[in-house]
Amino acid sequence: MKRPRWRFNGAYRLLPRLSVGFEYNPVVSELLPTANWIATPETDRWPLVSFGTSSDRIFTPEGNRAYFVSFAKGIHETGLAPYVGISYSEYENGLNFPFGVNVRLSDQWDLLPMNDGRNTHALLTYKTKDNNISFMLLRLHKPRIGISFGFGF
Repeated sequence: MKRPRWRFNGAYRLLPRLSVGFEYNPVVSELLPTANWIATPETDRWPLVSFGTSSDRIFTPEGNRAYFVSFAKGIHETGLAPYVGISYSEYENGLNFPFGVNVRLSDQWDLLPMNDGRNTHALLTYKTKDNNISFMLLRLHKPRIGISFGFGF
């Protein structure tokens, strides 16, 4: 099964809480749309709730999509922001239950241990105002490493 060795993503914010975009996997010439809608932003009392779609999880065959809802809530004064979700996987024709917690290490560094519903991953991200770089340890039981660059304009 050929899966992304390189993946390119682009997103455009149509409205303050709605973005649309694409994912491109040149290994198999796969081009898929993406979308994310923040139904309710996080407040002091309530979590952020977002709905979206993208390609299915890492390590699934091309052409499969995932549809998800996520709930995230920062815990004040701790630097922790846990999330949980429900994701429908076209590859498995069923539900997955992703979860994780973003750990703010400093103004520039975050650690994100997560489980996508099947596999556990960890991302260490260095951030600046308009750019970031993430070092990825994927599928901890059979580790693979990766790197991701992000920028905005």
